[in-house]
Amino acid sequence: MSQRAMPQPPDYWFGDGRVPLWARALAGVYGVLVALRSRLYRAGLLRQQRVGVPVIVVGNITAGGTGKTPLTIALMERLRAAGFRPGVASRGYGRRDEAQARWVDAATPPEEGGDEPVLIARHTGTRVRVDRDRVAATKALVAAGCDVVICDDGLQHYRLQRDVEIEVIDGARRYGNGRLMPAGPLREPVARAAACGFRVVNLPSSDDTAAFGEWPMQLQADDALPLQGGRPKPLAGFAGQRVHAVAGIGNPARFFAMLRRQGLGVVPHAFADHHAYRAEDFAFGSELPVLMTEKDAVKCAAFANSWFYSVPVAAKLPEAFWIALLDRLGRARPPAADAT
Repeated sequence: MSQRAMPQPPDYWFGDGRVPLWARALAGVYGVLVALRSRLYRAGLLRQQRVGVPVIVVGNITAGGTGKTPLTIALMERLRAAGFRPGVASRGYGRRDEAQARWVDAATPPEEGGDEPVLIARHTGTRVRVDRDRVAATKALVAAGCDVVICDDGLQHYRLQRDVEIEVIDGARRYGNGRLMPAGPLREPVARAAACGFRVVNLPSSDDTAAFGEWPMQLQADDALPLQGGRPKPLAGFAGQRVHAVAGIGNPARFFAMLRRQGLGVVPHAFADHHAYRAEDFAFGSELPVLMTEKDAVKCAAFANSWFYSVPVAAKLPEAFWIALLDRLGRARPPAADAT
């Protein structure tokens, strides 16, 4: 493991470790605050705001990555194919000035737009707005002509009224020990998941199955793309050889495991989520191919050499999921939108 490896979650989050007393106490306080906020919204004392078009929220109730960005990209592509004009609202974690709202496109530097919004913009070519205020971001998208908005990582942002909630679950780690932060990985109680209209589980491999009421998702990777440009190289072409694998995502182990299943000899280098890379981070001491997630690659083009590759993933879900989602979205559309 790299010397710059990200701190791993406490062993009691996703393992059998003993939860410290201080963590239990803080989780109790956190739980009271979460429940109070939820009650205030249900009672109408805190107001939700509608924006005039359907809103799809993609998120999770656990800390860490679950595969939200590939799903958001797939959603954008399907919605556009169905005749919608979709846009994405995101906070843009990791950007230089998170207090500044801005539009993000394929040419936006990741340090200004955030790595995930830039990745979404490059993949889809559609409107992406970053703003700490998700309601303001959504209103800006509507004013720009979007007729449906995807709020990326927004389950806990209750101020924005939503029509469809999609919870994304890590199929390997699930809800860990089932405790609230910091005693466990939960941002909200597990019961919160039942309120989501769609529950998508990111399965570790094609041999795994989703539980009843869940939609299975596979992240499929076939090629590695040279960061300096050129023809893609099939991942199968790296089988049997050692590679440096770089991941600065919520759960780097998922990326490493995916490469190992393709027969690659992985030397893992895990970095903190949204890590701002420098050339020195890649002084690994051996000249092996460097394979990284797309989210990492958007921040490394300036100093990449011919050994650097990006590994794109595509979210694959059952066709029945898309039929059900579009049906729900059609019912949420304003009457005026149906008449056009």
